[in-house]
Amino acid sequence: MPENQSWGISVKSALRIISGTARGKKLIAPAEQTSAIRPTSDRAREALFSILGDRIRQANVLDLFAGTGAVGLEAFSRDAGYVIFVDNDKTALKILKKNILRCHAGYTGDCELRVIRHDLTRGLPLNKLPKKLISEFDLIFADPPYSKNLSINIINLLNSSNLLSSDGMLVIEERFNVTLPAGCSNIVLVDKRTYGEATFSFYEKTSRQE
Repeated sequence: MPENQSWGISVKSALRIISGTARGKKLIAPAEQTSAIRPTSDRAREALFSILGDRIRQANVLDLFAGTGAVGLEAFSRDAGYVIFVDNDKTALKILKKNILRCHAGYTGDCELRVIRHDLTRGLPLNKLPKKLISEFDLIFADPPYSKNLSINIINLLNSSNLLSSDGMLVIEERFNVTLPAGCSNIVLVDKRTYGEATFSFYEKTSRQE
């Protein structure tokens, strides 16, 4: 039996790395979309990274609810410095590790990759993160299951944490019809873009706006 079939997953031609060192590499995705694993579409991902531009280069990246790893691996491919993937779904973690191996094959750079298993509905994995990266994440992505109020919970947790660097950015992906807060005590919404059903909300530290 092919290795992908043993997990009920498949290689989808529509899911691939768009640019960078791993450009064009196909990613493994679930055979059918589930609430636990909902890959960000190529179109939306391309638009997102076009907005982020040079922020990616040598950035410390935290990918929450990482799923297939498509977003974090796109950052890796575009010369991020460190990428940490966090998820708790067993199938997602298997897919993620396979996709990391696909994208890392032949890589000669110095970007570090780490996978952390953690239930984000119970809080952030603060004690599992490298101490050197506390308050040093330049980009934090979060793509929780749609319409379950998890986005607001993550925003509040990150607002009260010390993970985002002083000039870092938090990007939340949610369903287009879900309203997220314009800001909290330590972070503020600075941009919002919609692509199909997905909306990206961009937050920065309030201190940066002063």
